[in-house]
Amino acid sequence: MVKRIDAYEKVTGKAIYADDLKFDRMCYAAPLHSEYASAKILDIDTSRALAFKGVIEVITADDVPGSIRVGGLVPDQYVLSDREVRFYGDVVALVVAESAEIARKALSLIKVDYKPLKPILSPQDGLNAKPVHDFQKNNVVEHFKVRHGDTKKGYKACESIVEEDFETQFIEHSYMEPESCIAIPNPDGSVTVHGGMQHPFTTRRYTAKATGLPLAKVQIIQTTLGGGFGGRDDTIAVICARAAILALKVNRPVKITYTRDESMRESYKRHPFFTKYKAGIDKNGKFKAMDVDFLADAGPYCAVSPFVIWRPTVQCTGPYIVPNVRCDSRAVYTNNTPTGAMRGFGTPQQVFANESFVDICAEKAGMDPLKFRKLNFFRQGVTTHTEQKFDKHKVSIEEVTDKALKEIDWKKKFKICSRGKPDKYDYLFGIGFATSYRGVSLGAEGNDFCSALVNIQPDASILLEVGVSENGQGLKTAMVRILAGELGVEDERIHFIDTDTSSIPDGGPTVASRGTLVGGNAVVDAAKGIRKMMRPVLKELIGASKKQYLYKSGKIKNPDTKKSVSFEKAVLACHNKKMYLHALGTFSGPDVGWDETRGRGNAYFTYVYACQACELTVNAKTGKVKVGKVVAAHEVGKSINPQMSVGQIFGGIVMGLGFALTEQVRHKDGIIQDVNFNTYKIPRSIDAPEMTAILVENPDPAGPWGAKSLGEPTNELMGAAVANAIYYATGVRFKKTPITSDDIKKAICSK
Repeated sequence: MVKRIDAYEKVTGKAIYADDLKFDRMCYAAPLHSEYASAKILDIDTSRALAFKGVIEVITADDVPGSIRVGGLVPDQYVLSDREVRFYGDVVALVVAESAEIARKALSLIKVDYKPLKPILSPQDGLNAKPVHDFQKNNVVEHFKVRHGDTKKGYKACESIVEEDFETQFIEHSYMEPESCIAIPNPDGSVTVHGGMQHPFTTRRYTAKATGLPLAKVQIIQTTLGGGFGGRDDTIAVICARAAILALKVNRPVKITYTRDESMRESYKRHPFFTKYKAGIDKNGKFKAMDVDFLADAGPYCAVSPFVIWRPTVQCTGPYIVPNVRCDSRAVYTNNTPTGAMRGFGTPQQVFANESFVDICAEKAGMDPLKFRKLNFFRQGVTTHTEQKFDKHKVSIEEVTDKALKEIDWKKKFKICSRGKPDKYDYLFGIGFATSYRGVSLGAEGNDFCSALVNIQPDASILLEVGVSENGQGLKTAMVRILAGELGVEDERIHFIDTDTSSIPDGGPTVASRGTLVGGNAVVDAAKGIRKMMRPVLKELIGASKKQYLYKSGKIKNPDTKKSVSFEKAVLACHNKKMYLHALGTFSGPDVGWDETRGRGNAYFTYVYACQACELTVNAKTGKVKVGKVVAAHEVGKSINPQMSVGQIFGGIVMGLGFALTEQVRHKDGIIQDVNFNTYKIPRSIDAPEMTAILVENPDPAGPWGAKSLGEPTNELMGAAVANAIYYATGVRFKKTPITSDDIKKAICSK
């Protein structure tokens, strides 16, 4: 069993989070949020707040020294709203005071004169509305497409045509730690920010842009993160930028720590998707044509919406061979809460629709859902609808499906589904499953690169830095485990240093389940550099070798002479020869490409496959769903730490149950209604079902030790698996999430 290296400090309360940090002369800031979803700002009067005892400064948009707008892809997010607010969580002013309590009391003394505007409340309305941003021609943030074959001709060869619409909801990330950061002004005019963010380098870019400083004068140090799931990107980056502006202005350290209400009000959510599927099926049950339309609510800011809709575009058919495909995906500006990165990056929405639709198609074709899928599954060497040939990795979609369904006893249990007929206790039983394939890492939507620094000390202890970040997913342990394996030493010898943007080169965002793959490959490369440096010294110590020296169990062995030397002795010998055992390792992903005009290309350099199956009961009187058992089979390439892999799967399952059954951020006229966990319902521990995880290993040449990815695929399947199981229990098909007990009760009563 591999010990998680940051476990002890977390379970004992010794881990240092951003809000735990204190600095001499530190002061505190609090945000004033908009009162409207859309309004003009006519005037802001801060005089009473400035006069309040204990208040140090109040800033508005006029006080931003650099760019007022920031953004990763499109600079459309305002550090502080200047002439207009575009959603209910926009920040119009900040108060900095001697205490957080004083700062929040002073907020009520700021008078803002607004002229309310009619908000855009849906992406459908946004398509024809006045642009949210005056520098944009319309409200379409991005439009991607796939054109493969001829769908019109494809439909002519079909026995049946199926069309369905699906809808998913806003989802809150629900991390335990609200946003928090501390900015410290330095004597040379630079600024250092400590904070709980997933992407320190993104935060550095935002902060540099807003302060007007060069990147070299902005240092971002990641603190222990209290959960992320994709939610610690744009929002915390802007908050850090505001803290930096304040710190430089008052020349004192400034801390900003949000309350839960402030966090949920301002932070971005998972994109709601409105999805249309149409497919043609021939007399043998094979897909011949498919039309797909994705419409996503981007909120008022672009953020990563193009990335979020691009992945579902690439994977629009699911793991199925379809000779004729048309897909159009659009993200549209609205005045709802912003949306951005969240675990899955658009695929939980796409897989819910796709895998529900496939079950519907199977029924239309007169087949059971397993037989129908196997007839249409990808095969080894297939050329997909994006014209990428799958011949460089093992296509394991049938393998994971067989393993999951065998474990849950699908054949037997599918036959006894209630299909709308309750037992004598008024319970309905159902079983369902969903499958998926997923491109690994960023693919053609970004640049896959990373770096790692290995620095071996004279006593043979080792410092390790990597250009991707620990976000709670266990990256520290995985990186340490890889380096320990490469150098043949125990994990305890290695000290992992938290990400510091002034110390390690930018490795890109820690998203898309890419951390182990890109970071691990960079660590492997750095270890190779260390071993190469040590060869001349090892030649003197244990003789020359035509083969590679063997690093194992704390010793370095010559495979030819069988002589060996301890790692400590070899390291000391290197240092005695004035040799710096310090190496920068790098990784650059294999070539990928994408033709946006036709929607084709090698979108990702490798893929993973998964199947999740669940069995559940439905109370026919109350509509309450109880998920009793889930089996998840995931192809991971190679698991670096099997215990943590299983933990990732279990966490993804429970998170997926929230998406399927209970979680929803509601809005009324653009005003968010759920700003705390008293109304926003995440799954509880008692809601967790019996879970079985199956790790399918097919080592991939692209990954370190053959590893690929796992974190996000675990979260994308439960929506459809649960929806399918509910259908076979109740006989009612639900095409909108969450599938609440009230919805089920009404549907059963209306039958």
